[in-house]
Amino acid sequence: MSENAAAAAPAHTANTATTAGTAATAPAPAGAAGGGSRPVRGATRERALAALEAARRRTLALTDCLDEAELTAQHSKLMSPLAWDLAHVGNQEDIWLLREAGTGSGVRPDLDDVYDAFQTPRADRPALPMLSPDAARAYIADVRARVLEVLAGAPPEGADERLFEGDFVFGMVAQHEQQHDETMLATHQLRRGPAVLDAPDPPAPTSRARDERHGEVLVPAGPFTMGTSDEPWALDNERPAHTVDVAAFHLDVVPVTNGAYQRFIDDGGYRDPRWWHPEGWEYVQRAELGAPLFWRRDEDADGMWVRRRFGYTERVPPGEPVMHVSWYEADAYARWAGRRLPTEAEWEKAARHDPETGESRRYPWGDADPDEGLANLGQRHLRPAPAGAYAAGAAPCGARQLIGDVWEWTSSDFTAYPGFAAFPYREYSEVFFGDGYKVLRGGSFGTAEVACRGTFRNWDLPLRRQIFAGFRTARDADAADETDLTGDAADGNSR
Repeated sequence: MSENAAAAAPAHTANTATTAGTAATAPAPAGAAGGGSRPVRGATRERALAALEAARRRTLALTDCLDEAELTAQHSKLMSPLAWDLAHVGNQEDIWLLREAGTGSGVRPDLDDVYDAFQTPRADRPALPMLSPDAARAYIADVRARVLEVLAGAPPEGADERLFEGDFVFGMVAQHEQQHDETMLATHQLRRGPAVLDAPDPPAPTSRARDERHGEVLVPAGPFTMGTSDEPWALDNERPAHTVDVAAFHLDVVPVTNGAYQRFIDDGGYRDPRWWHPEGWEYVQRAELGAPLFWRRDEDADGMWVRRRFGYTERVPPGEPVMHVSWYEADAYARWAGRRLPTEAEWEKAARHDPETGESRRYPWGDADPDEGLANLGQRHLRPAPAGAYAAGAAPCGARQLIGDVWEWTSSDFTAYPGFAAFPYREYSEVFFGDGYKVLRGGSFGTAEVACRGTFRNWDLPLRRQIFAGFRTARDADAADETDLTGDAADGNSR
């Protein structure tokens, strides 16, 4: 996503909220069902508290492992100092949960300008009068203690009731902090120095999934419900639910792997302008790109590809989804392979549409919340799972790993849905609409469960590579493909 909106990360791949900004006049966030057949899900205060606490545990884990010098340093001009992110999440909580949703004036209104993401670009934030890491920890703890009082009470008189429908405002703030956590995780990947993070490896695919060709699945033509009007914590750009008619298409069963991408490199993909968008070709030449970010040839090991991952150097695993590629690189690979990137609507139909019921699911596997057997989310692992993992999380069409592992670039620009209304402030999404940003879908291993669902939309500039982004490819179907929707295509097996 863009660095300045309230959601995701990192894309943040990730967006970062600013102040309340210009008041919006959107309908209630949990609005009446508008295309979704499920009843409104009642988010409880217990769920809100759990989401806020989970985000804070992760924030502290990502910052307590480093000393003050590391926290205040800028490890890349693409990213803020970690100490800035640490206080920024508290400042947003101060603004939204104490001043907007509470009765008080907040803890530190004087910090608003320092931690306003729109006011100061990331590259310039080291010069700001930031709080020290210890002061930032004290500040966010003070804010959270007062937020617990707000959580325990009723909405104050005169508060915007829409913020409290389905406890939306608490969910929004929890998502915002988790999105910054993913951004901070990306900063950890960019920093140089010894490893400070650790996690177990993700599960391997079943033996059958490991041995078979992954291939593609056919998604039949027809309408489906895109977006949502009844997910309580969905953000404004996911709304409202609306019907989209999608032509039949084929989609990769799994994201493109490192091994497949290496064949593109070996075939001279980075040296052939035929495959590149003109702006992408100029970028490749100017930046002298020849592989995904963090890859290099190890000349001491016969030129084997290795990568740096959170302080470790390791061989590039051929069966893992490729990651840290820009939209331009994803688009070039797809052209080289005789395919294309899926549109955002195609991606969502493949992930959510249930042809048996005609309804759109919350997730590929159904309406149940994600768990560790369904998707690689929440920084549970510090890498994508091998392609073909998480069979239980497959979509009805047979595609796997549509949620988690890597954000997936689509061919679509970030634009508003029909009937869009900004809420609770226009700077979250509306200011980014247009042809400058490309949409990513599905979340990564670093995306929290609370900030990822089948309707969630991330966006970022097409040249960004520091985000945990990969892709899968698609192609148009022809008339013969739809004459028989039984067999391989219906079962999601290789064709």
